Amino acid sequence: MNVLISTLLAKLYPSIPKHLSMQNYIILLITILSFSYCSCQSPAADEEEAMTQNEILMEDEQEGNINMNQDEQAVITEVQVSGTENNYSFSVRIKSPDTGCKQYADWWEVFDEDGNLLYRRILAHSHVDEQPFTRSGGPINISENQFVYVRAHMNPLGYGSFGFAGTVKEGLKSELISISKAKGLENAAPLPKDCAF
Repeated sequence: MNVLISTLLAKLYPSIPKHLSMQNYIILLITILSFSYCSCQSPAADEEEAMTQNEILMEDEQEGNINMNQDEQAVITEVQVSGTENNYSFSVRIKSPDTGCKQYADWWEVFDEDGNLLYRRILAHSHVDEQPFTRSGGPINISENQFVYVRAHMNPLGYGSFGFAGTVKEGLKSELISISKAKGLENAAPLPKDCAF
């Protein structure tokens, strides 16, 4: 039995010392099997969840609700938050394929899970020669635990799919946001009046 266990362990884990007592081999084997069992359980659930998320993203992309081509949209690459509760400022970094006033990132916005516009920072001109660029805005009247989305809009292409989401307390993280999410905000005030250049 000792030879069988030691041979099995030596084949699976060559770095294990060859001269362990039978009791140590059994303890080691039980430990390895218990870790193997635990690690086999968790990834399956993670894979199932990832498959579901991937299926949703694929369906959204097929329906035109997610645009995976970053060259066709304003992409938020970073969000930094400063200030105090109910008086935050957001600094938002945007990469966009601006060509001038006919095609440029014209705003970024913050909205809640119910689709309510909480803040919109109008961008008065294109940023053809300044890519990516950062613009700050506020005050944004939210609590540290309120879940929000931050996304950018491109004239005339519409909302981009690459935004940020989360809470101030837990941090805002990069997230794909459906173009159709709170789509009605596209016509809500304030809106850009003109493009300077």
